[in-house]
Amino acid sequence: MMATYPDLQTDPEDKNLVILQSLICLLREKNVLSRADIEELCDTVKRRANDHASDPLPCQISGAKAAATEVAQIGDYIGRKYGGKHRRSI
Repeated sequence: MMATYPDLQTDPEDKNLVILQSLICLLREKNVLSRADIEELCDTVKRRANDHASDPLPCQISGAKAAATEVAQIGDYIGRKYGGKHRRSI
């Protein structure tokens, strides 16, 4: 069964979002990014949204939370479509 693309919670006309989604998928297709790398990216974005006060690159809190949701959806989609090994738990 082919993975379906996640529903966008943000503006689907946002050209930056389209570029980012396409770039992440392309890098995964070419095995430049592993599934573990994408999982790490998801955790990093989530950490920035949850610990906004100590974020070294400040951004709007609502934008950070929306980004965390979006990158998690992208990660889920890529994981279903391309597979790969998960990160190792330490």
